[in-house]
Parts: sequence; structure tokens; C-alpha cells
Amino acid sequence: MSSETVSADYAVVGAGAMGMAFVDTLLTETGATVVMIDKHHRPGGHWNDAYPYVRLHQPSAFYGVNSKALGGDVKDRVGWNAGLYELASGAEVLAYFDHVMQRQFLPSGRVQYFPRCEWLGDGRFRSIPSGRTHRVRAKNVVDATYMRVKVPSVRAPEYAVAAGVRRVPLNELPRCERPAGGYVVVGAGKTGMDACLWLLANGVDADEIAWIVPRDSWILDRASIQPAEFFGRSMQFGAKQMEAIAGAASIDDVFARSNATGVLLRLDERVKPTMYRCATVTAAEAEQLRRIRRVIRLGRVKRIDANEIVLANGTAPARPDALYVDCSADALEKRPVAPVFAGDRITLQTVRACQQVFSAAFIAHVEAAYSDEALKNELCTVVPHPNTDMDYLRVTLANALNDSRWSQDAGLSAWLLRSRLNLFGLPPAAPDAAMLDAAQRIAASAPAAIATLQRLVAEAEAR
Repeated sequence: MSSETVSADYAVVGAGAMGMAFVDTLLTETGATVVMIDKHHRPGGHWNDAYPYVRLHQPSAFYGVNSKALGGDVKDRVGWNAGLYELASGAEVLAYFDHVMQRQFLPSGRVQYFPRCEWLGDGRFRSIPSGRTHRVRAKNVVDATYMRVKVPSVRAPEYAVAAGVRRVPLNELPRCERPAGGYVVVGAGKTGMDACLWLLANGVDADEIAWIVPRDSWILDRASIQPAEFFGRSMQFGAKQMEAIAGAASIDDVFARSNATGVLLRLDERVKPTMYRCATVTAAEAEQLRRIRRVIRLGRVKRIDANEIVLANGTAPARPDALYVDCSADALEKRPVAPVFAGDRITLQTVRACQQVFSAAFIAHVEAAYSDEALKNELCTVVPHPNTDMDYLRVTLANALNDSRWSQDAGLSAWLLRSRLNLFGLPPAAPDAAMLDAAQRIAASAPAAIATLQRLVAEAEAR
């Protein structure tokens, strides 16, 4: 088949959340032209593969692209998120990104969009439906797929399942009938929590659920990560975080103090978590998850037989008529750090822990506003996705150092205040007493907190 050549200033590989946030800021702040190539049939990346009852774990106010709000900026009135700002559903997120593409990007005349296409490298991509190969002439190639966000439905589990044992990805739950042997949720991350909460919300008795938890997780209270009138509370959260770290004598002391002040939560006070993945819950959700008493803490699943579950640290009895719900895929795996800017290549990564869309928009602004590659990489110091409890210290330190560096640049500080995606942007009104108090406490404790984190991280890495 004959090939077609397309030209643009930027070839963006991936039209997921990060690719969309990057292009949005680029279009807003420059006159650049863009070619977007993506394997899915519509924008939104992994949201196309997500389970049907998925919702954001953070308020819609902080998600999407900078130029367009997601949702109606309202609070949920019912459910376990009641009283807090809305969490967009997967369907809402997909409709939003499609709207941005169809109503903003394409009408601009500066974006060419090629869905259902596979990037081949070397300036070439192939249409999956037609097989036709295209060439791209672009000054820069932007890799918006490097973070490899995947969901269980598109990634096979790493454990074996005996014949006759029924295993499904959590996507299938809404289509499953009640199994005689109950439900076994495999995985303790965000998806595992969501599967458990979906079952409980749909009337499944907690005693019918077994939850395989290879590692317990430190969790964030979603009430402390809110916009608008909650801004002061979010600042108070930051103050408590810095104070807990500043006064800590050891790594264990950091977690003890952070847990005692509500900065970090855990589902079982008897178990010391060894995982941190930025998961958020409300107090009501945590209460529901604690209702599940059959929690299996024997490490990762190795094999599921008809009458036995073989795990890394032992075995657990099984029933052949149970339904195993797979939530074990590492959706946000910890990727090696690559330079964000390297010649004509831009590799999108997180520059604030677990804030992918903010990070992509930030990188686009730096690309638009600065020319020196060394400075751009300095401003875009990567903060890898956390995985272990120690990573909480690492990413908190990296976030603090990045924030400190950004605050030294007046133009960058002004952009951060305007950014809709910035958790710590412009407050909704003039600072009140709570905000001023929190700001003073952060300023007073941050230097000691950073020094403590640097010492503890160095000690841990020297072991």
C-alpha cells in the first residue's frame, strides 16, 4: 500500500490523559501544529479499557486538560463520597476527552488525529484497520505512552489458574451472577479497593468476600485533597505532613506521626503497611473496606487450584465454586527515569507524584516558555510513581524540592497559580485565618522536613 506523509511541529504518540493535557497546553501557549497517533479508537487512553464502574480517585476539578473544566464543580450528595467534590466516572472522562478533541483540538486546524494507529518508530505509524503506513515529518516526537498505564482487562495475571477455577478481570463483575463459593478479590491496590467497594455497594455481604492483600497500603484521606472552600483544609494537610516529618527521629517515626495526625491512613491498625501508591479513600469507604474480615496476607498469588490458593508465603483454603476477581495488574508501574527533554524527543513523566495530567501540562508549559534544554530538565525533575512505603519519603522529598525550585521562578509561579490542574493553585478567595496559619506552619517546618527526608532516604539507600 502507498504511504502518506503528514507534517507537524510535534508528533505526539498517545492520546491518553497525559497526551491530551500536553497538547492542550501547547495549543494554548504556542502556535505549534501537532499530529496525534493513538492505538485506541477514541481519545482517553487506558480509560477505554477500564472497568465500567471506575471513577476518579481525585476530584474532577483536578483532572483533564487545563483549558476545560471536567464536571460541574459540584459536590456529591449521595454515596460514600457525599459532601466532597464529584469524582467523574469512566464514561464521563471518555466523553470529556472526546469533546476536547472534537470541539477544541480538531477545529483549531492545528491538530491531525490518527486513531487506531500503531507507532512504528523512525517517523512511521500504521493504521490498524487498513494496514496503510504513514510517515511523519516532525521537529519533535513526544512519547505520551512511556508511563505504560494499563488495567487488568488488558494484562494477563502472573499466576496460574487450574482448570475449572473461574477467574475474571474486575471489568466482568457487573455481568456476573452470585457465585456459590463467594468472591475472592486478588489485589490490594486502587482496583482491588474499587472491586471490594462495588461488591459491598451492590449488597454482597462482607462475609462472602475474601480479599487477598499481598501488601497493606498507606492511604490518603480524600477529604484533604479538595478544591474551593476545602482549600484551607488541604493546606492544613500540607502543614501536618511537613510537621510530622520535621519532628521524626526515624523512618518508623515518620509513619507513626503521619498516621497519628491523619496524614496517612491504614485499614488495619494492627498491620504496618509496606506499600504506598497514592490511593485515596473517604472515611465512609474505609469503614466499608474494614467490614471485610477474610483478609489473606500471605504475599502474592502463585497459583489457584480448586481447593487451595498457593501464595508466596503460604497457602489458604479455596472453594472450587468461588469467583476470583483479578485486580493484580500494576496499572501505574514504577518506570525507569528518562530525561524529559532529549534533543528532538520529549518523554512525558510525572514531575509531581501521581499527578499525571498536571505533569504533562507543566512539561508542555516548560517546552513553550524555555529554550535551554538543561534548564528545562532541571525544572522537570521526574518524580517516579511510588510503590513501597519508603517511596512515600522519596516522592515527598522530590515534590518538596521541585516546589522549592519552581517557587524561585516568577513566571513559573504565576503559571502554577493559574493552572486548573494544580492541586495547590490559586485559592478560591482571599486567604482566611486557616490558610494563613497553614502557610506559616509550612514555611516554618519545611526546611527541617526536607533535611529529615534527605537524611532518612540516604540512610535507607546506604543499607
